Amino acid sequence: MPTTTSTESAPRIYVIAAHPRWRDSRVNLQLLKASRGIPGVDVNDLYDSYPDYAVDVKTEQARLARAEMLVLLHPIQWYSMPSLQKLWLDDVFSYGWAYGKGGNKLEGKDFWLVATTGGPEESYHPQRYNRYFFDAFLPPYEQTAALCGMRFLPPLIFHGARSASDAAVAEHVAVFRDRLQTYPTWPELEDLGECASCVVPETDRPVGQEET
Repeated sequence: MPTTTSTESAPRIYVIAAHPRWRDSRVNLQLLKASRGIPGVDVNDLYDSYPDYAVDVKTEQARLARAEMLVLLHPIQWYSMPSLQKLWLDDVFSYGWAYGKGGNKLEGKDFWLVATTGGPEESYHPQRYNRYFFDAFLPPYEQTAALCGMRFLPPLIFHGARSASDAAVAEHVAVFRDRLQTYPTWPELEDLGECASCVVPETDRPVGQEET
């Protein structure tokens, strides 16, 4: 069964944490621990909840529906998210629930990416081995939020997790904990625009057609 650490019946924040090898984590594990026990925060360690990759969609949708903000917490792996977190999105963000005809259950909620990279920030540059600035890898996250009518918040990214100093990691964890504790009174939220509107025409998803 999915684990929960919420101390309130209706948590404002749902943290979906995913790391295939927590024992090897320098940063994400500390972020996961920091998120637990904060009032109003529901925490789900996906690899603990679903080691068989059989996501309980109804339970996940109910937990997500109660929250005001979804937090995706994970290391960047091959310029994306861990496989179980992608499966969670595929299953939980279903047509008719999260987007498309009748799919309005996530409208108006916030979407916050909290991620780490193994390589340093300067490696994400046209002249370095990752070939692009890190922002180039964010559109899939941004569009996922937009398609569901969610507001994509400025991501919290920690670069160079393998080589960062203990002090730098501790400072980052403190920032993350403070953000969870102070949501939704972040100053920068006042300057963000409304959630994007991406209406999916019914002709794009004809009823009765098999999935591609």
